[in-house]
Amino acid sequence: MIYLDYQATTPLDQRVRAAMEPFFDCYFGNPHSLSHKAGIYSKRAVDLARQKIATALNTEETNIIFTSGATESNNLAILGIKDFLRENNKSHVITQVSEHACVLACFKELEREGFDVSYVSIHTDGIIDLEELGSLINEKTGLVSVMAVNNEIGTIQPLAEIAKLIENKNILFHSDAAQAVGRIPLDLSSLPLDLMSISGHKIYGPKGVGALYIRGNIKKHVRPIIHGGGQEYGLRSGTLPTPLCVGLAEAVKIAIEEQESGALYIKELRDLFLRELEKSKIPYHINGSMKRRIPGNLNISFIGTNNEDLIEALSELCISSGSACSTGKTIHSHVIESLGAKHDIIKSAVRISFGRFTKKQEILDSILEITKAYKLVA
Repeated sequence: MIYLDYQATTPLDQRVRAAMEPFFDCYFGNPHSLSHKAGIYSKRAVDLARQKIATALNTEETNIIFTSGATESNNLAILGIKDFLRENNKSHVITQVSEHACVLACFKELEREGFDVSYVSIHTDGIIDLEELGSLINEKTGLVSVMAVNNEIGTIQPLAEIAKLIENKNILFHSDAAQAVGRIPLDLSSLPLDLMSISGHKIYGPKGVGALYIRGNIKKHVRPIIHGGGQEYGLRSGTLPTPLCVGLAEAVKIAIEEQESGALYIKELRDLFLRELEKSKIPYHINGSMKRRIPGNLNISFIGTNNEDLIEALSELCISSGSACSTGKTIHSHVIESLGAKHDIIKSAVRISFGRFTKKQEILDSILEITKAYKLVA
């Protein structure tokens, strides 16, 4: 099996596994049980994990809220501020058409609750239309949510330029950065985000854990969407999974420390893949900008194929037709559609993504597999 679906999920880094292991058995206490040493040890581990994440992202540890993943973080960020928006007569919110399904679902929920929602277009290269965004902003606008890196086409959105458009307008700025940590610079001391979502399993950490960054003075305006014992500053109730929190922190730390060296290696893999693909003479089209794109992503339409047929023929190669959150659905990618692509490009698009543990030989073998499969289905 050749795994080239790193944007769906990543294998667990053994360094992350090693950091987590003691908290599955030796230090298994509930981090909220502070009447005995077992709980205190776990609490210290969670506190240290929070501090490590904050340090890596250059923010205060009190700004980090643990969640079950980016989907929950996005829900808390977007739906958790709706009361604050109403209280301040901010009935208009903005996102972009190519957002992750969970963000779009949150905005649909806001629509059902009476908010006016605008969906900004993207250019044919996958980058948000800043002129359109600027024209949509008005005195009722209270929230802009734009993902940092697209989960399907790997395009990098201009967060700093978006921040300038909404500067001094009392508009909250949220970004889904699940695909961005360790892939693009994210310095929260200089990037004016109010809320930012991250996920463990996209950065060689464990599944089932993520975090939401909430800028300090915004925290008091966020309302919980999960109710219970009032953990996480009253914003996210539930017993924290100590091993997962520790694993997330280690994954974030490694991803940011190795960002530059990792990007260089992954770019070599991508360039090798494209060189070999050229040699194969298979007609293809790359979806999204090659200049503003993380090196680990290639969203490719293999002309003359149906992506489902191609993927089925690639029995030894793990790639996907789009977001893993649409598994089981036979629909074409809304992201590729939003590029204004023609039907033959949309129906043949597949996502190929490389990562830390991809080997060069796997790239060579994958091209052979794709060449054989293409001849079968084209």
